[in-house]
Amino acid sequence: MTPLLSIKQLSTHHVGPLNLELAAGECLTLAGPSGSGKTLLLRAITDLDPHQGEVLLEDKSCHSMCAHAWRKQLGLLPAESQWWLERVGDHFNGLDEPCLAELGFDKGVMDWDVSRCSTGERQRLALLRLLENRPRVLLLDEPTASLDAKNVARVEALVERLRQEQALGVIWVSHDPEQVARVGTRHLHFDGNGQLHEGVGQW
Repeated sequence: MTPLLSIKQLSTHHVGPLNLELAAGECLTLAGPSGSGKTLLLRAITDLDPHQGEVLLEDKSCHSMCAHAWRKQLGLLPAESQWWLERVGDHFNGLDEPCLAELGFDKGVMDWDVSRCSTGERQRLALLRLLENRPRVLLLDEPTASLDAKNVARVEALVERLRQEQALGVIWVSHDPEQVARVGTRHLHFDGNGQLHEGVGQW
C-alpha cells in the first residue's frame, strides 16, 4: 500500500538526510531537545524552507504542485499562529460549528476582536482555521503548549476523532512525554545531530 506521506533523503539546515513514511490514519509523535530540528522538519515538509530530497503525498511530489495547493493538503499549525485582520471571523470562509464546539467555543467567537483572545484561544482557533482547508496531513508544532488541561483534552479529542473518521495522517511535535504516549500510534525522536530514531527517547 502506498504511504500517505513519503519523505526521501530530506535535508534542511542541520537536519537530515531523513527518510520517513506516514500511513493514512497514523499519528506520529516527534520529540527531541529544543533546536534539534523538529520545526525545521515540518517547515521543509510544507516547502516553507529550502531543502534537498523529495516529499510525496501518495504519488504526487511537492515539486509537481503549486505551493498553495501543497500547503492546503499538508496543513502546518505553527507554535505561534499569525492573525492579520481585526475580527476572528474575517479569517474564516465558513464555520464548522461541531468542531468549534468541540474546541470550547460558540459561534459568537467569530465576532471577537483577535486582540481580546488569549494565546491559547488563538491557538485553538488557528487549528479550526487550518481544518477549513480539509488537509490530508496535519503537522502540529506543539499545538497545546499554551493550553490548560481541559483545553489540551479538547484538542487531543478533536484530532483523534478526525484522524479516525477521515484517515488523516498526523505528525505531532510535543515536549510532554505523557501526551506523546496518549496521542501517538508511533514515536520518533531527534538526537542532537539532526537525525531521527524510533522510540520516545530522552529530552
